[in-house]
Amino acid sequence: MNGFLDGLRSVVQWLYDVTAIPILVYFTLINLSFLVLIGTAALQFRRYLRMRDASVDTLGGELALGVSVIVPTYNEEVGVVTSTKAMLSLRYPRHEVVIVDDGSTDNTFPLLREAFDLVEIPREVPRDIPLRAQITEVHVPRDGHTRLVVVRKTNSGRSEAINAGINAAIEPLVAVIDADSILEPDALLRVSKPFTDDPTRMVATGGTIRAVNGSRVVSGRLVRLAMPKPWLARIQVVEYLRAFLIGRTGWSRLGMLILISGAFGMFRRDVVVEVGGLDPDSIGEDFELMLHIHRHMIDTKRDYRVEFVPEPVCWTEVPSSFAVLGRQRRRWHRGLWETLWAYRGMMFRRRYGRLGALALPYYWLFELFAPLLEAFGIIVVVLGLALGIVNVPYAILFMLLAYGLAILVTLAAMSVEEWAFHRYTRWRDLVTTLAAAVLENFGYRQLTVFWRLSGWWASLRGKKQVWGVMTRTGFDEVQP
Repeated sequence: MNGFLDGLRSVVQWLYDVTAIPILVYFTLINLSFLVLIGTAALQFRRYLRMRDASVDTLGGELALGVSVIVPTYNEEVGVVTSTKAMLSLRYPRHEVVIVDDGSTDNTFPLLREAFDLVEIPREVPRDIPLRAQITEVHVPRDGHTRLVVVRKTNSGRSEAINAGINAAIEPLVAVIDADSILEPDALLRVSKPFTDDPTRMVATGGTIRAVNGSRVVSGRLVRLAMPKPWLARIQVVEYLRAFLIGRTGWSRLGMLILISGAFGMFRRDVVVEVGGLDPDSIGEDFELMLHIHRHMIDTKRDYRVEFVPEPVCWTEVPSSFAVLGRQRRRWHRGLWETLWAYRGMMFRRRYGRLGALALPYYWLFELFAPLLEAFGIIVVVLGLALGIVNVPYAILFMLLAYGLAILVTLAAMSVEEWAFHRYTRWRDLVTTLAAAVLENFGYRQLTVFWRLSGWWASLRGKKQVWGVMTRTGFDEVQP
């Protein structure tokens, strides 16, 4: 036993000597880089707020391009009718809603048919984007004026459902919205404004994703924002704020936005068709689509822009159980790895400019490898302390840099968000948000490290991805 301990002590000592300083430098850099993004986002918020002072009416009008809102659905009976009504009532001069039923086995379609008095029509859906699945039926409301189209198809996954919706779309812009999400009334107006301002170059825009859990929603509209009661959901509120609102605004300001969430993004339909739509074999289909668009536009030597608009908020239910959350994070990290690997050829090539020199290396180093290095650092520090190798001051410094600085980054992000948009009006919610920012680092963060690594490992082993069931409670059932 003593021989085993001596051998283990020697190995840990060597690992500690080799990695102690690099690990501290790594965690310092990852948090400082996010502080830079926060500062950049604050500048963008200031610019955006100045422009926002104009009446929202100036966002629409005759110059606004038509939008087809694509909503892929699969077994969404809980909230599909409420969500569809909310989409139809969005404030926009010309938009249609295209619901794509991806072979649902529950009451999703019967509920839609009853609510909107749907009738089948002999409409041939174009195959601008090739599909493996078959379109079985196309339905529209009997009244003849409600701009709703329901496309039914055999089950083949979310990506193909979106592609089918894009094929059926008749407007020049397509907005992809998850069926379990709701948009603020002016969301389409705001997220489409960059297309109105620069119609020849703008190819994609994205909006902020925020957690709706715990808030009061009536008829598909958020009427009162509040923090959810379960701490699992509260911590995700902080995560979404930091990643979606601050992080992507910062990347957009720097001209290096390479990810728009699949829950709320707007694209030029012709460009999406040119790149062949979403890849049905990709786990990270939203990330893959954006990198494909970037590569295509650069390879064809076309001037283009991609922009993140911070205020058009899309509210979505975040997972309320550890099982569902774990599946989500495994899928996200697996998609990150597979997409980065597929587009590794863009790295450090002059033609791809800042994307290849900065954005993609950042995602490799600080997004993909972060859980691996964090897990390694935790193991080395814990074993080192147990074996008397790592001194207490180093362990404290590691904790401060890995977690203390991370808390500071989150608090800075929250401060910028509160200054710019002041979403939470109750002090109780602000205090809860601050507490969640701290508690995130004790247990929750380590769980996400494990989930992300397991998703990566499953991909490396070639294990088939299984989406699993994402349980929904329905918007109108969420109570403050």
